[in-house]
Amino acid sequence: MIKVAIAFGILVSAAVLMKKKDMSYRQSILKSIYPLIMWSTNSNDKKQLLENKNGATPSMSFYDLTMNAIDGTPFNFLNLKGKKILIVNTASDCGYTGQYEALEKLQQQYKEQLVVIGFPANDFKGQEKSDNQNIAAFCKKNYGVSFPLMEKSIVIQKNQQNLVHKWLSDPSLNGWCNQEPVWNFCKYLINEQGVLVNYFPMTIDPLDPLVIAAIEKK
Repeated sequence: MIKVAIAFGILVSAAVLMKKKDMSYRQSILKSIYPLIMWSTNSNDKKQLLENKNGATPSMSFYDLTMNAIDGTPFNFLNLKGKKILIVNTASDCGYTGQYEALEKLQQQYKEQLVVIGFPANDFKGQEKSDNQNIAAFCKKNYGVSFPLMEKSIVIQKNQQNLVHKWLSDPSLNGWCNQEPVWNFCKYLINEQGVLVNYFPMTIDPLDPLVIAAIEKK
């Protein structure tokens, strides 16, 4: 425990000294300590993984959903049919924000068969207060994000929940899953036919073998 505390102190000090001009001190520190955060939490939340083991199919097609991209233009999910889709609710000031980098690596590694889509949201402790323009700039400058980002929206089950996350968390629509995001960077995997097949909590890194295996599953 002492060694962990020392390592944490070193990382925080380094982040303060090496603050990026496009990041706040908080964002720099969180990016630096992200590996430590994942190390301390990953093993505890495997039980939160969900899988569509019975092959349940949706009553409403995922491809009928509509959403605007972060630049305000309509995004057509039908164009993604035939590829797997990983949907992730994101935030710029979260301990898991470092997952942007892993998500981009995942997108590049599997770009022929996978599309990662980020859904910025301010639903958890006010960790995404920026507007769409600044969110897009932050992701591009600091994490090289090239995958699609949707406009900022609500992802939890309350008034004005976006239509995509309503579908993801309503078993009467997706066929089986009632799990809403419990924090930033929860992940939902949809297969090539538009069927929701997996849910991964924020504590599972996008490059975790469990995620990779789900993406590569035929």
